[in-house]
This record gives sequence, structure tokens and C-alpha cells, in this order.
Amino acid sequence: MVPSPTETPVQTEQVSERESILAPLRVPLFRSLWIAAVISYTGSWMQNVATGWLMSSLTSSPVWVALVQVALSLPVFLIALPAGALADIVDRRKFLLVTQSSMVAASGVLGLLTIYSMVTPHLLLVFTFLLGVGAVMNDPAWQALTPDLVPQSKLASAVALNSAGFNIARSLGPAIGGLVLVASGSGVAFLLNALSFFGVILFLYRWKPVDCHAHPNGSTLSGAVRDGISYLRQDSRMLAVLVRTAAFSLFASAFWALLPLVARGYGAKGYGFMLAYFGLGALVGAGLLAKVRRRFPHDTVVVLATLVFAGSLFGLVRTQSLVLSSLFAAAAGLAWISNLASLNYVAQVIAPAWVRARMLSMYVLVLQGGLAIGSAVWGVVASHAGIKITLTAAAVALVCGLGLGVRYRLNRSAA
Repeated sequence: MVPSPTETPVQTEQVSERESILAPLRVPLFRSLWIAAVISYTGSWMQNVATGWLMSSLTSSPVWVALVQVALSLPVFLIALPAGALADIVDRRKFLLVTQSSMVAASGVLGLLTIYSMVTPHLLLVFTFLLGVGAVMNDPAWQALTPDLVPQSKLASAVALNSAGFNIARSLGPAIGGLVLVASGSGVAFLLNALSFFGVILFLYRWKPVDCHAHPNGSTLSGAVRDGISYLRQDSRMLAVLVRTAAFSLFASAFWALLPLVARGYGAKGYGFMLAYFGLGALVGAGLLAKVRRRFPHDTVVVLATLVFAGSLFGLVRTQSLVLSSLFAAAAGLAWISNLASLNYVAQVIAPAWVRARMLSMYVLVLQGGLAIGSAVWGVVASHAGIKITLTAAAVALVCGLGLGVRYRLNRSAA
């Protein structure tokens, strides 16, 4: 039998919100992994910058450039749910060691192929897909690991810190990646990304948890997937998280799909500069989010963040200035993290331990699936209608999608 969603303690949000965002860093295990994760995230953002730029150098087709995001996100359709189920029924530590090692291999081989001028658009997509497979297998177990490292009272702050760390890397990675592109090329950036995983691997290798996860009622993969789906059907608030995530990711994906083409006129440095400002805006958003959540309900935060993101898309294609483009990118970064961190936080709080990885895998499925589908659609639209019209249409669609919030409310079951 699948336990009722109401068994999740509703007091968790109220207690967690009052915790200092830095409190989890006083926990040695969390602090060690957080530092290693920031280094790994930085390498991944260098990889993303280098991949997008390399593809735009190999071909000027908007479709091929957009397919980079598709290749990175497509694995979520194939393995997200099984990955979440596995993360709930196997040793998460060993599971993460495997996924991290697979990404080292994929990034390292791609780096060597690029350095020796053997990479083609097709090969670039293949290895990007393999990295996407590793990331999708990794994500549910990675997010579900946080409650094993910090006390329950510090969980919300730990989730916010993870977002902040991700966005510190989002600020540093593109800037470093742009410098590496200019100095050494994409191949070196890929190899540096491979090296960046070793801090996390070392932590996982040395960490000996007493109990890495809670076993569900059934131990088979198919049974775990079925239990997760059954739980979702009972939890209207989790369903609201997924619907609102889909409404945002499908249309916001136009930013990631077409930004390399928007920035092409500014060169590799300009592209890295815009991404660095996006990361800086996201970092500011992560720092402000705890205060904003205390004053406004999650639904209001998501609405405001979506409006800001839509305005950023609208302005991004109406300026020829790198400074203004970077400011619009910073606003988009602030809105991006405010929206998705709020949705992820709600998912973390309402999901009980025994099914947490599966609920997070569904969140990853919807988010990354929306990015993959949206990237493909917006790439095709841009090849026919142009970048300006495409990003304007995406901005309008984001605003229209807010109408779903009337029925799918994040705060319906909030304490």
C-alpha cells in the first residue's frame, strides 16, 4: 500500500524557513560535499559553454545549435523514472559513484576528440547525449542525498544553499569557460570538466553512511516505479509542482536554445560574459529567496519570477548592446532561480523520505523534458521566423501559461 501524502509533516516548511541559509555549512559532511559540488558544477557550466560555442562554430544552423540542448535533455524521457526508483532502492553512495565516473569518461573522451580535430556535429551530439544520461541518472539520487547529510530543521536552508552553489558555478563557469575557449579551445574545457568531478567522487568514496536511504515497501524496480506513480496520483500539490514546472520550462527553454545565436555577434567573450551575468543574477536570486518566501506565498513568487523572465526575453532581442544584453541575462537568471528553486523546494518539503527520489525524478523529468521539447520547437521556429520573433513569442507564451496557476496552486496544502 502506498502511504498517503498527508503523512508528510506540514510543519517542516515553517520551521525550515527560519533557519539561516548558511546553517548547513556548519555540518562538516554537507560542507565538504557542497564545496566539491561547486567545483563540479563549475566544470559542467564550462562544458555547456564550450559545447554550445563549438556547435555554433561547426554549423550556423539554428536547428543544430538548438539540438545541443535537446541531446542534453532527451535522456530524461528514457531513464528519469527508473533512475529515481533505483535511487530509492539501491545504495545511493555507490550509485552516485557510478554516475559520476560515467560523466568523467564521456567528457574526457570528447575533450580528446576535440583537441585532435576529430569531432563533428553528430559526434558532439552523441557525447552530449551521454553526458545527459549521466546527469539524469545522477540528479534524483543527488537531490535525495541532502536529507541524509543535514538535520531536518536545516533541510530548506540546505536546498537553498545547493541552489546558491549551483549558481555560484553558473557565474564562474561561463566566465572561466569563455577564457578557456579563447586561450585553449573547447577541447581543454571538456577535459577540465572531466577533472572537476573528482572532488565529488573522492567525497563519495570516503563517506561511509550508516543508512544511505530508506527502502520502500517493494524492492523491485518496476514495483518502485508503480508505487511512485500511485503516490503522485494522491498528492495534488506535487501534481501542481509538475504542471507549473512544465508551463515554465517549455517556454523558458527558448533562452537556452537560442542564446548562443543571440550572443554570436559579441564573440566567445561576450557569450561567456552574458552567461556569467545570468549566473550572477541567479546567485542574487538564491540569496534573496528565503526572505522573499517569508513574505510571499510560493504561487506569488512563481508568478513574479515568470513575468521577469518573460520581460528579459522580450528585451534581450531588442538591444544591440552587450551591457544591456548582459543586464537582461542577469534579470533572467534571477527569475530562473526564483522560479525553479521555489518549485524544487516545495517538492523536497512535501515528499516523504521513502519516495523522495522518485518524486524528484518526476520533477527532473518534467523540467528537463520541457527543456528538450521546447528547445527543439523553438529551434525550428527560429529557423523560419527568426530569433527576434521566436523569443518574443516565447515571452508571450510564458505570460499566458500563468493562467494554469488558478487551478494548480502550490500553496493549497501549505501550512
